[in-house]
Amino acid sequence: MTSTEVGNAAVTSDALDDEVMLRVEDLSVSFPTEDGVVQAVRGVSYEVKRGEVFAVVGESGCGKSVSSMALMGLLPKTARIEGRARYLDNDLLGRPDREVRGFRGSKLAMIFQDPMTSLNPVYTIGKQLAEAVLAHHRIAPKVAMERAIDMLDVVGIPQARKRAKSYPHEFSGGMRQRVMIAMAIINNPDVIIADEPTTALDVTVQAQILETLLEAKERVGAAIVLITHDLGVVAGMADRVGVMYAGRFVETGDVNEIFHATRMPYTAGLLGSIPDLDSEVAELTPIEGAPPSLINPPEGCKFMVRCPMARPACGESEPPLAPTDRPGHFSACKFSHELEGNQDTSEIFKPASVSGGAS
Repeated sequence: MTSTEVGNAAVTSDALDDEVMLRVEDLSVSFPTEDGVVQAVRGVSYEVKRGEVFAVVGESGCGKSVSSMALMGLLPKTARIEGRARYLDNDLLGRPDREVRGFRGSKLAMIFQDPMTSLNPVYTIGKQLAEAVLAHHRIAPKVAMERAIDMLDVVGIPQARKRAKSYPHEFSGGMRQRVMIAMAIINNPDVIIADEPTTALDVTVQAQILETLLEAKERVGAAIVLITHDLGVVAGMADRVGVMYAGRFVETGDVNEIFHATRMPYTAGLLGSIPDLDSEVAELTPIEGAPPSLINPPEGCKFMVRCPMARPACGESEPPLAPTDRPGHFSACKFSHELEGNQDTSEIFKPASVSGGAS
């Protein structure tokens, strides 16, 4: 067993693997508007250990991105943030922006959805990467540029030294996303938040980007919070999953538990909406309706109006995220026990025929 010296104590590699890098406790985010207060995130809690990939999944507007932006201190001043978030022993919420800058981009890095709007169009790729280094380290600009070129090579940009002189518009979408990964890992962060890192990329490029991100994780030993709506990405990359609906987690657990032993009807609906190429029946299992308003949400379970298992008791109070019959598996459903036995989602939601499929 190997060990690493930390101060005067020897810490085993197993202990380092169990080290919690990011801990979020009861995070809530709201935005005042003319129509009322938008409760974008409601009581979200999770932790991510070193080298672990924790995926946050859900429909658009469920609060995935807002929760990550709150951790990075990137929300507008009008946002009301409650709860607690800690990177190691450092509080992230409620601190002056000048203090947060010491962590942001260095120990905590973020990969945004759209690299074209995240990169400055008037500066070369190399200059932007070098600036990310210079913002946190007192080194010569030439040394920072060499570091930038090395990172471009690490993420698979061909002719890295030459391409460092190029501008963002001269790169393809996939190459720009690789640049964003390079920018995220250039300071050897402990936590990487990847917000929809493969949005608008074709399947082949998506696979390359995800492989690059995993290689980067192994290179710097970072924990990853992966925000996505793509369950295929989750299946191939995540260790644990948190399913969000209407601003809060409704199911959390190991990725295999979530996919093969779901205990929440909403998660079952998400899984049933994925096309199965091996199936002889050309049917999908849709979730009818739309998510509730986050300004005036209904009483009780927020998924009740769309849930085929809903009963009067569901409208009495919102169920807490409680342990299920599976170790480390939590569900916010009063009738989660009825899903025991690994039911097929077609038994929960009524299938809908897909035109053009096999007959």
